[in-house]
Amino acid sequence: MIEAASQAKLFKKEITLKFDGSMPEAEPLPDKKVRVKLTDESGTVFSAILNAKSLRKAAATAAQLEHWIGAISGQLQKGADGWEIAIAGIQVFEQKIKPAKDEIQEAVEA
Repeated sequence: MIEAASQAKLFKKEITLKFDGSMPEAEPLPDKKVRVKLTDESGTVFSAILNAKSLRKAAATAAQLEHWIGAISGQLQKGADGWEIAIAGIQVFEQKIKPAKDEIQEAVEA
């Protein structure tokens, strides 16, 4: 019984925060890093440290797309100022706009 308890598995808490509309503001840090902060709909603040180059590439991709969604993902951990996303990465995806139901109905009737 004691042996089974000592073999408990540890789990990583991973999170992905999605955003659109504008890139989060970046605070420069040493070693070519930046800190970005995102606030969810309930007011919880998440901060992530990213490579400055990754953020620039994501911003360039977002500028080329008309509709886009960004995502910051990594391991969730409690920090001094709230929640922090450790080992964070950022990606930007093209947002596919679904046609309105009226447009679909017109296409079917045609």
